[in-house]
Amino acid sequence: MGAKHNNIGSSKYTALAIWLLTSVLAAPVALAKDTATKHYSIDEAVNSFDMSKTVETKVGYQYWFADKQFANGKTLKLSVVAPQQATHAPHKHAEDEFFLVLEGTAEFYLDGETRTAGPMTSFYCPSWQMHGIKNAGDTELKYLVVKQYLTSEE
Repeated sequence: MGAKHNNIGSSKYTALAIWLLTSVLAAPVALAKDTATKHYSIDEAVNSFDMSKTVETKVGYQYWFADKQFANGKTLKLSVVAPQQATHAPHKHAEDEFFLVLEGTAEFYLDGETRTAGPMTSFYCPSWQMHGIKNAGDTELKYLVVKQYLTSEE
């Protein structure tokens, strides 16, 4: 994979991440449960992209803006995938999730059907349905993954 670029911290991506976290993950019941047990400082609540904290994958890298431990299983992850590659094959799991394309061209897969789309396109992956995403272009694919992991308390 070529050189990594640190243009993720731009204001459009920050605003987009804030919108995703508040709109998609902030279900009233979960939010009430989280805020009742944890008070977050501004230092804990702000996460700027840091290339030194990325996790290498076979086809690119990932950056966790919010990992499973941060807010009761609610996560926000950046995935970067090399041209014509996929992080993994289509799969299914109990949790639903959203993908939001930031840069590049993605091919979405849902239960045997595909759709190709570019930046500022979202893809909803329902619980227990086969889904996947791959880079269908000739440049890096950058997308956000928003997911609420099931926890033992639910």
